[in-house]
Amino acid sequence: MIKDFKAFLLRGNVVDLAVGVAIGAAFGAVVTALVTDFITPLVAAIVGKPDFSKLTFEVNSSKFLYGDFLNHLVTFLSTAAAIFFFVVKPVNSLMARAKKEAPADPTDKKCPECLSAIPLAAKKCLYCASAQAA
Repeated sequence: MIKDFKAFLLRGNVVDLAVGVAIGAAFGAVVTALVTDFITPLVAAIVGKPDFSKLTFEVNSSKFLYGDFLNHLVTFLSTAAAIFFFVVKPVNSLMARAKKEAPADPTDKKCPECLSAIPLAAKKCLYCASAQAA
C-alpha cells in the first residue's frame, strides 16, 4: 500500500498540480496588491471617491448597499483587466514567438537538367524528358 501511495505522489499530475496551486496563490497575492495599491487609487483619483461602500438607498425601510456592490464590481473588473493586460497578452505573444510551424514536407523536386519543379515520384522530367534518380 505504501508503494502505491508513493507512486501516486510521484506521478507528474500531482506534482504539477501542487506547483500550480503554490504559484497561483503567490500570483493571486501579486494581482491583489496591484489592484489594491495602484489601480484602485487611480480609479479613486478619477472618480473622486476611493470607497463606494457608504452609498446606499432605502425603500420601505429596507437598506440597499449598492456602494458595496460597486466596490466589488470595480475590484473584479480591475483584477480581470490587470490579469488580461499584464499576464494573458504577454504570455500569448511569447507563445506565438516560440511556436514556429515546421516546414511542410516537399511535394516536388527540381530537375537537375532544366531546374523545373517536378513531382517527387516522377521518373522523367515533364519538361526536358531527362531520367530522374529514384
